[in-house]
Amino acid sequence: MVDSFPVEVCRFARAYRCRLLAEESAFGYDEMAKQTFYGLRAHLWVSWPGVICAVSLAPAIVHDLHVAEKLREVAEGWVLGDRNYHNPNLTERLGDRGLRLLTSYKSSKKEKRAWPRFLVQKRCRIETAIAQMVGRYDLKKVWAGDRWQLCSPWLRKVSSHPLVIWLCQQVSLSPLRSLQRLTN
Repeated sequence: MVDSFPVEVCRFARAYRCRLLAEESAFGYDEMAKQTFYGLRAHLWVSWPGVICAVSLAPAIVHDLHVAEKLREVAEGWVLGDRNYHNPNLTERLGDRGLRLLTSYKSSKKEKRAWPRFLVQKRCRIETAIAQMVGRYDLKKVWAGDRWQLCSPWLRKVSSHPLVIWLCQQVSLSPLRSLQRLTN
């Protein structure tokens, strides 16, 4: 599964004079908050149980399709994406390499029938993984001055996520349960 979420570098009012990660940051639009932000966009590739397989940080102006080109290197088999990844040309290029990209149409009017319920439930897996990463580690906001200050905490946080999933499985919990359940 593949999806992305915004990562603010600084508040929008300070964006024009912000020097934090100036080479990497750009203006982008956050669909959930319905507002423009200044920063990066994190792209996550998540396997079925909810384990993060790969992460990519790109400037916010870069569209999801451009980052999805990297799927050839990371994924095999089937990849489930949201409407931002719908592009017949991309699907065909990935299909030539043995990768099947499943996305819904950009407009719900073009879809002849609704997505099957099991695909919608599988999409909830990546939404849960993103919500946990944002909730536990506050990944939507980064106050880093340079690349090292950005990459070092990100790598620690992302690499700890599979450990949390493994711990949950060791005590017979669902893979995406919170660690708060482990301590209670």
